[in-house]
Amino acid sequence: MGQRMINARSETLLEKPSFKQALQKRRCLIPANGFYEWQRDGKRKIPMWIQLKTRQPFAFPGLWDCWIDQENGKKLYSFTIITTRANALLSRIHDRMPVIYDREMGRSWLEEPVSDPLVLSLILQPVPSERLEAYEVSTLVNSPENDSPECVRRVSQNEKRKGQLPLM
Repeated sequence: MGQRMINARSETLLEKPSFKQALQKRRCLIPANGFYEWQRDGKRKIPMWIQLKTRQPFAFPGLWDCWIDQENGKKLYSFTIITTRANALLSRIHDRMPVIYDREMGRSWLEEPVSDPLVLSLILQPVPSERLEAYEVSTLVNSPENDSPECVRRVSQNEKRKGQLPLM
């Protein structure tokens, strides 16, 4: 897994040399309460916030690795999130989505052997659309310098009509 491999396709985990060993020995869970995806509208990209309708935290299954920085010799830990095909809700926004696990599914991801392609395909399914909600948020999320509750605030219909989004 390289530093640029932030997502790993569930369908090819057993095939890719960069993921084979990590899949067997370095699985992890990445805690989250939601994620962003950008919906295309012509040339415009609209940021969307996706979360469980319950607003409960969840986990992305992932793979981790450790690298030695060639410049300073220090260890560098990295991880990649496992993605799958989009469910019906997300397919209107993007063709892929992260796999989302609750506590029990996460336990299985960490503890069960996953060398069988059929088993892997069964445990790396998209979460049902009925469990998620997605809504437009401010373009503030386009800059990593912005880290505030405004980044997940739903854009109002009035703001959409005016084409104005709140500034920080």
